[in-house]
Amino acid sequence: MAAVSLATGIAAGLAAEDAREIVRKSVDLDQANWLRMKDYTWVARSTERHFDSAGNVQSTEGSAWETVMLDGEPYRRMLERNGQLLPPAEQEKQQEKLDKSTAKLARETPEEKRRRLEDYETRRRKEREFLREIPDAFDLRIEGEAQVDGHGVWIIAGTPKAGYHAQDKDAKALLKIRGKIWIDQSSYQWVRLEAETTETIAFGLFLARLNPGAKLVYEQTSVANDLWLPKRLYMKGAGRLGLVKKIAMDQEITWNNYRRFQVDSKIVPSEP
Repeated sequence: MAAVSLATGIAAGLAAEDAREIVRKSVDLDQANWLRMKDYTWVARSTERHFDSAGNVQSTEGSAWETVMLDGEPYRRMLERNGQLLPPAEQEKQQEKLDKSTAKLARETPEEKRRRLEDYETRRRKEREFLREIPDAFDLRIEGEAQVDGHGVWIIAGTPKAGYHAQDKDAKALLKIRGKIWIDQSSYQWVRLEAETTETIAFGLFLARLNPGAKLVYEQTSVANDLWLPKRLYMKGAGRLGLVKKIAMDQEITWNNYRRFQVDSKIVPSEP
């Protein structure tokens, strides 16, 4: 009996270690994907719904935009609002904004450009750096295997590890979330992620608060052999803005039409 218990304990320990290493590899790849995303252009669409206290839809807002690379940094150009193309006057304003940004970048000195791109790279790295704490911040276990869009995946569940102290300030919110990750078995890329808040999460010196029970679903798609990028994000939750205003909403964002940006391509101002 003791031998059986020992074997079971060893097996459980190995499974936890395997889950941790799988997730660690996937987080490293996520960091690489995030940095390489700047080499692509894409189109995104967002639908946002707000609810009243009875759960009825109060309002719906939709938008679509194209993200292009403008001298090393992404530039967002609005395309649609609530399912309709922008009227000609707004399209003209969008082009004017693009022209001004292009002209401003054209006046940069080499040193100004170098500093700007270095600052951008630093900010971009920091945006997702907190995710590196996931393998250490969570108790992880392999729940099973499945097929998703033709990919064999591991299903790994995670709950915050008791007594863990976050190193990155943005990682503190992780300790108030539980979830599951579907990870591709051949590439170790994230296919799907589901998360739910277990405690109230505050943002911006408590100016915004997200209640327990908020849900997030995040999906990725293969863009190249070794590159996966966002496909869909769905969020639903309730909370407060400021001290009084209560909010309840959901939002879905989809990304598509990824195209590799050519380094020698240029966006030039329109003719006057």
